[in-house]
Amino acid sequence: MALLSEPAKAAAAETRSAAPSAWQAWRYRLKVALREPTTLIGVLTALLFTYLIVVPIISIVLDAVRVQFGHERRLSKDVGDLTLYYLDRALFSPVSADLFWRPLFNTLSVAVGAISLSLLVGTVLAWLISRTDMFGRRWFATALIVPYMLPAWTFALAWTTLFKNRTVGGQPGWLEATGLTPPDWLAYGRFPITIILALHYTPFVILLFGSALRRFDSQLEDSARILGAKRHQVALQIILPLMRPALLSSMVLIFAKCLGEFGVPYVLGLPVKFEVPSTSLFRSIASRQTGVAGVIAGSIMLIGIITLWIDARLVREARRFVTIGSKGSMNRQSRLGRMRLPAAGFAATVFLLSVGLPLLTLLLSTVMKMPARFTLDNFTLDYWIGRDLDTIALKTGILLSPDLWDAARNTLTIVGIASVTSGILGLLVGYVVIRTPVRLLSVYLRQVTFLPYLVPGIAFAAAYLSLFAVPRGPLPALYGTVIILVLALIADQMPYASRAGISAMTQLGKDPEEAAQVAGAGWLRRMISIVIPIQKGSLVTGVLLPFISGIKGLSLFVILAVPSTDVLTTYSLRLVDYHYTQAANAVVLIIAAIAYCGTLIAQKLTRTNLAEGLGS
Repeated sequence: MALLSEPAKAAAAETRSAAPSAWQAWRYRLKVALREPTTLIGVLTALLFTYLIVVPIISIVLDAVRVQFGHERRLSKDVGDLTLYYLDRALFSPVSADLFWRPLFNTLSVAVGAISLSLLVGTVLAWLISRTDMFGRRWFATALIVPYMLPAWTFALAWTTLFKNRTVGGQPGWLEATGLTPPDWLAYGRFPITIILALHYTPFVILLFGSALRRFDSQLEDSARILGAKRHQVALQIILPLMRPALLSSMVLIFAKCLGEFGVPYVLGLPVKFEVPSTSLFRSIASRQTGVAGVIAGSIMLIGIITLWIDARLVREARRFVTIGSKGSMNRQSRLGRMRLPAAGFAATVFLLSVGLPLLTLLLSTVMKMPARFTLDNFTLDYWIGRDLDTIALKTGILLSPDLWDAARNTLTIVGIASVTSGILGLLVGYVVIRTPVRLLSVYLRQVTFLPYLVPGIAFAAAYLSLFAVPRGPLPALYGTVIILVLALIADQMPYASRAGISAMTQLGKDPEEAAQVAGAGWLRRMISIVIPIQKGSLVTGVLLPFISGIKGLSLFVILAVPSTDVLTTYSLRLVDYHYTQAANAVVLIIAAIAYCGTLIAQKLTRTNLAEGLGS
């Protein structure tokens, strides 16, 4: 290698000295980033969601290890001092079995039963819809998804209308009215909760397993059979390994949903003291055991985060099982022959049990004076539009009750404001995540807006109660106001809104904005004139999804709402507590109709379908 001459060495040294240092490069990138409006918007939204999402979660966790008001003398410490008393009480004391371990075991047993039953029913239905020529498969592809469009506790109220016994006051259930007294194990507790949650979450299995079946190449089965494999060998050694990620993902998601479910255990569990973590948390808050509530809420959050982390790992694992399709790949339908009619009968039976019978039961209960008496003189519209009813607190039919319309007005106000705000914030988050030059800001916003999805609603509501029940700095106590419900709902629905915004901005190139920027348009003008009109479909999605979820949501409102801020879901639950069965069922039917119609409208406007791919 030739030696450099002296002039060459000097030129190289000058070049090295002219090269920017790491500090100079960082300062340059920061200066460029600060010129972009996305940086300022990203910082502001990051601060907003840190306060709305991260701070409440930290607050409820800190409540578990700090002395709460009223316990100073017992613990010989001041309020706010660190303590392990609540952890010991909830997890290790003699009462820990009632507070945490037995409710946790009840949830695990219910989840195992619900998962097993939903997998058994859902896999069969997914196969019939996706891979066979069953009668009415296209109609069943949508009809069998309806249970998930409706609130889960709709079916709990229908169950208690049919099977309620004298363990609970009020009018008797239909079976008892006919002279048959259902035992407690059938009317309340583990068995009905398991059945209802299984039917409610079977659509998860139909969607995930059915989608995987559609991508499965039929030629793999043909090749195995040509080589002499039996049917059970094909199922166990070829189909099952390829379907395993979808099945495991269904199991994990159902477990996470069962963990945070409140309405069904509240209606069917409390009469026989069958507690789950969500009802135990509710009871702890109602009895002002804030520290114990913090321990239970933190435990629910931790289990929820772990289960959904496992699901994320399973999704990545599923890539190992992708089959590479080509022009020769097939999704051939199996001919059922004589079994076409029985298969359609099985699907119709599941639909009737999960949708038809519950809704019909609720509807009939609202127009009958006495339960299970099917005579013409027993039918009435008094519980809908009657006046001067022979009840203590509800003197008119539900449609004439001011309380219903107050709850409806609160619902539309709270859910409407929160949904529109969530949709706009979701679009801004998507804009920042995709457009900002600051990668750290993009990653943080993407993760922090998804965090509420990992936290069950009942625990998230407890976190908001912990943060806003007392004054914090310049903010007054917000508990009992509409503001706390709006803020909590905005934060709780951000996973849906932000994902809609990120998905929309991923598909929007920079060219239209750059052209407008060259023409002199500022950032706000570009958003109003270009980004929002182009992405109006995604903005509608970001608004409608939180709206539908908020309309039928119960776990978030049951802790944060008070009588003056009742929404439809909490109002119906109060009617259940007062044993006004017909009125409660009527309100639930109204909620179910709004949720179902809202889902259909959302699908129509966004040209999507929950059952997309099934039955096509």
